[in-house]
Amino acid sequence: MPPTPALTASDAVAAIIRLDDGRFLMQLRDSRPDIWYPGTWGCFGGAVNHGEAPLEALRRELGEEIEFAPREARFFTRFDFDFRTIGMRPCYRIYFLVPMSEAEFQRLVLHEGEALGVFSYQELADGMRVTPYDAFALHLLNLAELSGQVLKEIDA
Repeated sequence: MPPTPALTASDAVAAIIRLDDGRFLMQLRDSRPDIWYPGTWGCFGGAVNHGEAPLEALRRELGEEIEFAPREARFFTRFDFDFRTIGMRPCYRIYFLVPMSEAEFQRLVLHEGEALGVFSYQELADGMRVTPYDAFALHLLNLAELSGQVLKEIDA
Protein backbone atom coordinates (compact mmCIF):
# COMPACT_ATOMS: atom_id res chain seq x y z
CA MET A 1 0.00 0.00 0.00
CA PRO A 2 1.51 3.39 -0.98
CA PRO A 3 2.02 5.95 1.80
CA THR A 4 -0.77 8.46 2.38
CA PRO A 5 0.19 11.92 1.10
CA ALA A 6 0.77 14.46 3.84
CA LEU A 7 -1.88 17.11 4.31
CA THR A 8 -0.80 20.73 4.37
CA ALA A 9 -2.38 23.76 5.99
CA SER A 10 -2.53 27.16 4.34
CA ASP A 11 -4.47 30.38 4.59
CA ALA A 12 -7.67 29.98 2.60
CA VAL A 13 -10.81 31.70 1.44
CA ALA A 14 -14.28 30.30 0.86
CA ALA A 15 -17.43 31.58 -0.83
CA ILE A 16 -20.83 31.05 0.72
CA ILE A 17 -22.63 31.29 -2.60
CA ARG A 18 -26.38 31.78 -2.43
CA LEU A 19 -28.70 31.65 -5.39
CA ASP A 20 -31.63 34.03 -5.73
CA ASP A 21 -34.00 31.34 -4.41
CA GLY A 22 -32.01 31.05 -1.13
CA ARG A 23 -30.26 27.75 -1.85
CA PHE A 24 -26.49 27.40 -1.50
CA LEU A 25 -24.10 26.30 -4.23
CA MET A 26 -21.76 23.61 -2.95
CA GLN A 27 -18.87 21.56 -4.35
CA LEU A 28 -18.48 17.83 -3.89
CA ARG A 29 -14.78 17.67 -3.08
CA ASP A 30 -12.54 15.31 -4.96
CA SER A 31 -11.92 11.92 -3.33
CA ARG A 32 -8.16 12.45 -3.04
CA PRO A 33 -6.17 11.54 0.08
CA ASP A 34 -4.01 14.69 -0.14
CA ILE A 35 -6.86 17.13 0.63
CA TRP A 36 -8.81 17.85 3.79
CA TYR A 37 -12.21 16.13 3.91
CA PRO A 38 -12.20 14.34 0.55
CA GLY A 39 -15.56 13.28 -0.85
CA THR A 40 -17.56 15.75 1.23
CA TRP A 41 -19.61 18.77 0.23
CA GLY A 42 -18.01 22.16 0.85
CA CYS A 43 -17.85 25.77 -0.18
CA PHE A 44 -15.93 26.77 -3.27
CA GLY A 45 -12.60 28.48 -2.60
CA GLY A 46 -9.05 27.59 -1.80
CA ALA A 47 -5.57 28.65 -0.75
CA VAL A 48 -4.39 32.23 -0.63
CA ASN A 49 -1.12 32.57 -2.53
CA HIS A 50 1.84 34.43 -1.00
CA GLY A 51 1.30 38.18 -1.41
CA GLU A 52 -2.30 37.75 -2.52
CA ALA A 53 -5.15 39.58 -0.78
CA PRO A 54 -8.00 37.31 0.39
CA LEU A 55 -10.56 38.87 -1.96
CA GLU A 56 -8.15 38.47 -4.89
CA ALA A 57 -7.70 34.82 -3.94
CA LEU A 58 -11.46 34.32 -3.79
CA ARG A 59 -11.97 35.80 -7.25
CA ARG A 60 -9.09 33.71 -8.66
CA GLU A 61 -10.34 30.48 -7.08
CA LEU A 62 -13.93 30.98 -8.29
CA GLY A 63 -12.64 31.69 -11.78
CA GLU A 64 -10.46 28.58 -11.77
CA GLU A 65 -13.00 26.25 -10.20
CA ILE A 66 -16.29 27.25 -11.86
CA GLU A 67 -15.54 30.11 -14.30
CA PHE A 68 -17.45 32.55 -12.10
CA ALA A 69 -16.62 36.23 -11.60
CA PRO A 70 -18.72 37.39 -8.64
CA ARG A 71 -20.32 40.82 -8.93
CA GLU A 72 -20.26 41.09 -5.15
CA ALA A 73 -18.39 39.43 -2.28
CA ARG A 74 -18.88 40.59 1.31
CA PHE A 75 -16.77 39.50 4.26
CA PHE A 76 -18.74 37.26 6.61
CA THR A 77 -16.41 35.61 9.10
CA ARG A 78 -12.90 34.32 9.69
CA PHE A 79 -11.79 31.14 11.42
CA ASP A 80 -8.26 30.83 12.79
CA PHE A 81 -6.72 27.37 13.14
CA ASP A 82 -3.68 26.54 15.25
CA PHE A 83 -2.13 23.44 13.70
CA ARG A 84 1.13 23.59 15.67
CA THR A 85 0.10 20.55 17.72
CA ILE A 86 0.38 18.46 14.55
CA GLY A 87 3.52 20.16 13.25
CA MET A 88 1.90 22.70 10.93
CA ARG A 89 1.68 26.46 11.09
CA PRO A 90 -1.40 28.41 12.15
CA CYS A 91 -3.63 29.57 9.31
CA TYR A 92 -6.99 31.18 8.64
CA ARG A 93 -10.09 30.55 6.51
CA ILE A 94 -12.06 33.66 5.52
CA TYR A 95 -15.67 33.36 4.35
CA PHE A 96 -17.33 35.76 1.93
CA LEU A 97 -21.04 35.99 1.13
CA VAL A 98 -21.49 35.81 -2.63
CA PRO A 99 -24.86 36.18 -4.40
CA MET A 100 -25.48 34.33 -7.66
CA SER A 101 -28.34 34.71 -10.13
CA GLU A 102 -29.96 31.77 -11.90
CA ALA A 103 -28.43 33.00 -15.18
CA GLU A 104 -24.95 33.01 -13.59
CA PHE A 105 -25.56 29.52 -12.22
CA GLN A 106 -26.53 28.21 -15.66
CA ARG A 107 -23.20 29.44 -17.11
CA LEU A 108 -20.95 27.67 -14.56
CA VAL A 109 -18.34 25.23 -15.80
CA LEU A 110 -16.97 22.86 -13.14
CA HIS A 111 -13.18 22.44 -13.27
CA GLU A 112 -12.46 21.23 -9.73
CA GLY A 113 -14.34 18.74 -7.60
CA GLU A 114 -16.51 15.78 -8.49
CA ALA A 115 -19.78 17.70 -8.77
CA LEU A 116 -21.63 20.83 -7.80
CA GLY A 117 -25.09 21.08 -6.36
CA VAL A 118 -27.54 23.51 -4.84
CA PHE A 119 -29.13 22.82 -1.47
CA SER A 120 -31.25 24.55 1.14
CA TYR A 121 -29.69 25.24 4.51
CA GLN A 122 -31.97 22.56 5.97
CA GLU A 123 -30.76 19.93 3.50
CA LEU A 124 -27.14 20.75 4.34
CA ALA A 125 -27.80 20.70 8.08
CA ASP A 126 -29.84 17.48 8.07
CA GLY A 127 -27.12 14.89 7.71
CA MET A 128 -25.32 15.70 4.48
CA ARG A 129 -21.57 15.11 4.59
CA VAL A 130 -20.34 18.72 4.68
CA THR A 131 -16.81 19.75 5.65
CA PRO A 132 -17.03 20.66 9.36
CA TYR A 133 -15.69 24.21 9.06
CA ASP A 134 -18.00 25.01 6.13
CA ALA A 135 -20.97 23.49 7.97
CA PHE A 136 -20.16 25.71 10.95
CA ALA A 137 -19.89 28.83 8.75
CA LEU A 138 -23.30 28.04 7.24
CA HIS A 139 -24.70 27.47 10.73
CA LEU A 140 -23.37 30.87 11.84
CA LEU A 141 -24.97 32.51 8.81
CA ASN A 142 -28.27 30.82 9.58
CA LEU A 143 -28.11 31.99 13.22
CA ALA A 144 -27.16 35.52 12.15
CA GLU A 145 -30.06 35.69 9.72
CA LEU A 146 -32.52 34.30 12.26
CA SER A 147 -31.46 37.00 14.72
CA GLY A 148 -31.27 39.76 12.09
CA GLN A 149 -27.53 40.19 12.61
CA VAL A 150 -26.09 39.74 9.08
CA LEU A 151 -23.93 42.79 8.54
CA LYS A 152 -25.00 44.22 5.18
CA GLU A 153 -22.70 47.23 5.48
CA ILE A 154 -19.45 45.23 5.47
CA ASP A 155 -18.05 45.07 1.96
CA ALA A 156 -14.71 43.60 0.99
